[in-house]
Amino acid sequence: MTDAPALDALSPRVEAMRPSATLAISARAAALVREGRDVIALSAGEPDFDTPAPIVEAAHQALRDGRFHYTPSAGIPELRQAIAHKLTRENGLDVAAGDVVVSNGAKQSVAQALLAVCRPGDEVLIPAPYWVSYPEMARLAGAEPVEIPATAAADYKITPAQLANAMTERTRALIFNSPSNPTGAVYSRDEQEALAEVLRDHPNVVVISDEIYEYVVFDAEHVSFGSLDGMGGRTATVNGFSKAYAMTGWRLGYLAAPGWWSGAAAKVQSQLTSGASSISQYASLAAFTMGPEPVQAMVDAFRQRRDAVLARLDAIGGVVCPVPQGAFYLFPDVSALYGRQTPDGDTISGSVGLCRYLLEAHDVALVPGQAFGSDAGVRLSYATDLDTLTRACDRIEAGLTALA
Repeated sequence: MTDAPALDALSPRVEAMRPSATLAISARAAALVREGRDVIALSAGEPDFDTPAPIVEAAHQALRDGRFHYTPSAGIPELRQAIAHKLTRENGLDVAAGDVVVSNGAKQSVAQALLAVCRPGDEVLIPAPYWVSYPEMARLAGAEPVEIPATAAADYKITPAQLANAMTERTRALIFNSPSNPTGAVYSRDEQEALAEVLRDHPNVVVISDEIYEYVVFDAEHVSFGSLDGMGGRTATVNGFSKAYAMTGWRLGYLAAPGWWSGAAAKVQSQLTSGASSISQYASLAAFTMGPEPVQAMVDAFRQRRDAVLARLDAIGGVVCPVPQGAFYLFPDVSALYGRQTPDGDTISGSVGLCRYLLEAHDVALVPGQAFGSDAGVRLSYATDLDTLTRACDRIEAGLTALA
């Protein structure tokens, strides 16, 4: 007879997970604000724009129409059909409405895609820098995350050789994110095709393509990985409404995958959350019929902000930052500053120490790159107005140039 677990014993999968660093930084910044500090938080990835008016009006209409009841777990038929049509028309994917699962955000979609295909001992390949939740989701699914590092010198993109070298008999999935959080890197069609060529030699490896920043691109083409030859039958395309339509709080995302995979993800969702908000689903239908002007206005503003902040960072000695072609983040390499001392005599030993110093001594919150699998950098979100970004850059410059 085995000993019973202690009352406070947790699942090994949960114990292996790490808390979100972005939420931790945001919480500390909020605590300082409550103390009366004028903290500028550039840590959260959330557009500072309002949800476009046609979507808001559609939500009001849904309320007036009494759309407050449970929906089918995988999403209302109208929305699944609209998403399938969008992915077929815009992304070159062969998608039917039955292949779409609407969820409570793209984050849930990624997690369910992993839960549906991963077995204990499987490996999930994750290019780094990566979004903080990817490795933890893999662990929760019982798999082992395997990082593939990319550097600023490589524009934060992995090479086909790196992908091939990371493959083992245990490899089950690749999580691919373009445009990227946290770097803003966008893989070209040729770069994606070179990665797909490697995958063609590994027919049992599936791909989770997180395309939540699809519309936030600058001077670049967005390519859906599943549209490449031979990839459609092994790719789960994840997207949503949060970033393009400033709908973070509406909690609405989706995945589209071959029926064997999307059906399994839908089964997971049916037992976890039942489905997404009915009002959010009916409101989001307006996103497919409204004009492109609100989204384009946001993208134009993000481009202007990117250029302004990038110019400020480029002027600071020891900071190297590739030009991001998408999303709304900068991920400067600041490793040349490690080993220097603050005016108080503390030594900056890595990204955590640097972010702590900038927050505590200069009232600006960034996210340490260590959380994204690359301690050499820090993530800065420019999803706020130019005046705020200018003040933040003044503080960052003052803090970094004060290091000796």
